[in-house]
Amino acid sequence: MSIPWLRDLFTLLGECLRQAVKTSHALFRIIVPIAIGVRLLELAGVIDLFGRLLAPVMALVGLPGSMGLVWATTLVTNIYGGMVVFAGVAPGAGLTVAQVTVLATMMLIAHAIPVEASIARQAGTSFRAMAVLRIGGALVAGFLLNLAYLAGNTLQQPNTALWTPPPRDPSWLGWAGGEARNLVYIFLIILTLLILMRLLERIGIITGLTRLLRPVLTLLGISDRAAPLAIVGMTLGLTYGGGLIIQEARAGQLSRHDVFCALALLGLCHSFIEDTLLMLVIGGHLSGTLAGRTAFALTATYLIARLLRRLPEPVLERWFFGRRP
Repeated sequence: MSIPWLRDLFTLLGECLRQAVKTSHALFRIIVPIAIGVRLLELAGVIDLFGRLLAPVMALVGLPGSMGLVWATTLVTNIYGGMVVFAGVAPGAGLTVAQVTVLATMMLIAHAIPVEASIARQAGTSFRAMAVLRIGGALVAGFLLNLAYLAGNTLQQPNTALWTPPPRDPSWLGWAGGEARNLVYIFLIILTLLILMRLLERIGIITGLTRLLRPVLTLLGISDRAAPLAIVGMTLGLTYGGGLIIQEARAGQLSRHDVFCALALLGLCHSFIEDTLLMLVIGGHLSGTLAGRTAFALTATYLIARLLRRLPEPVLERWFFGRRP
């Protein structure tokens, strides 16, 4: 004689496992080829060239030109890659806490663009629109933060990093091992999130949280259905929240406006826990990396939601929405 709750638990685990495999497969088809392409670009020196091209742009946000290489590496690879470059060039740059906070906030808003904008594209948004939104958003946020810190004469003391990341293994074997570990972590986290969300749905927490956040989400153009997925992405990261949004979009549960607004919010402000802590250890201040970034993301998403409601459908299809998932 089987125990009903135990049978239900195994059924739930089986469903979540199948969904995790399906979602991870969709993500890995994006991540793996792009990771290989980025690795080849890195070896060819393209990222170094990109960094030199960005050097004049850094002056707009009050940073020395050497920080262009840090942001270029972050844009093309990820935050960890940018931290490694930062550890090499920052000691001789004489940066203040305010400058590091500006750079850290820009890194948080715009990083891993080839991978994360491609994930957003799989959910039905335009790769170009998401890339422009995040890179442009990072520059605007950095410009505003720099003005605020200069106007208030705050955080102008010399920066001291709390931790220096270890050097990366430059070999192909070391790179492949690191990427393989990342893929395993992604799968396990997606599986855990799916199980957690199903349990929270059953006990009513998702419904209560969505009801609590409904006024804010409505202003941002995000429906009740997309709200839990946006919360996951903001808390843990765009890869995980975006993967779940892809799943819901393909199931026809989300409108294209929902998808774009949710991914716009996630693109500008995600991974509150891990990424914010990473920027704290290089010297970034919470006033920019958390409070400033959140305020900027909410304001920008509100303006984007209003813009989407005013634009005609052909314009949305051409510039904002990608192919249907």
